[in-house]
Amino acid sequence: MTFQLMRLQPDSVALAAWATRHGVLSPDGDYGYALHGLLSAAFGEQAPRPFRYMGNKQGLLAYTLENLETLRQHASLATPDVARALGLDALDARPFPSVWKEGQTLGFEVRVRPVVRAKDGRERDAFLHAADAIPAAEGDGIAQRALIYGGWLAKHFAVDGAAKIIQAQMEEFRLTRVLRKAGTGENGKRKSHAVTGPDAVFKGQLQVGNPDAFARLLARGVGRHRAFGFGMLLLKPASSC
Repeated sequence: MTFQLMRLQPDSVALAAWATRHGVLSPDGDYGYALHGLLSAAFGEQAPRPFRYMGNKQGLLAYTLENLETLRQHASLATPDVARALGLDALDARPFPSVWKEGQTLGFEVRVRPVVRAKDGRERDAFLHAADAIPAAEGDGIAQRALIYGGWLAKHFAVDGAAKIIQAQMEEFRLTRVLRKAGTGENGKRKSHAVTGPDAVFKGQLQVGNPDAFARLLARGVGRHRAFGFGMLLLKPASSC
C-alpha cells in the first residue's frame, strides 16, 4: 500500500438530499457527518480520512493508504444514491509523498476544531479553556483567539518532534454547529445532537522535524473530529506561499 491523495467531486444537490433524508445535516449546513457516513458506506473500514470538503467547486480531498484500483473496486459496490452524492464515477487518486527531509520547509493549510478536554471529560473551546489566564484588558478579540488557536496548533505539530510552525495566520474563523451521535434512542439507534465549537482555517509555513513523525501526522491529521472533515493537513511548496 502507498500513501495516496484522493479526490472526489460530490454532487451538491444529491449530497444535500442524502444528508436531509438521513437526518445528518447540521443546523449550520455542515456536511461533515454526512460525508463521514457516505465515505463509510462506499469504502467500509477503508474509508479515507482525514478529509477536507472544499465546496462544490473544489470537491473533496482525502488521504488514504489504498491504491486507485482498490478504491474503485470498493466504490463499484456503492448504492446509486451514495455513488451520486459522492461523485464516485469521477473518483481519482495519485501517489503522495510519504518520505520527508528533516528541515524541509513546506506551505500548509489546515481546517481545525481547536478544542481541549476539560476536567469533566467534555470538549471545550481552547480559547475559553485559556480565558482565565488572559488579562482582562486584552478582551475577547479575534486576535487573541488567533494567538491561542495558533499555540494549540503548534503543540499538535510538535508531537514527537514532527514539525514546527515558521509562520501562520488564521484565515477563517467561525463558531459552527456540527452533528455528533451519542446515546441510544427508544428505537435502538444512536441519537444525533448539534455541538457548537470553533471552526478555524490556518495557512502558513512549517518546517519538518522528525520525518517519520511528520509522515504519521500527515496520515493521522490534526486535532479531533478528523473523521468529520477537520484536521487534513494540505501541503504545497513553500515557494508558492
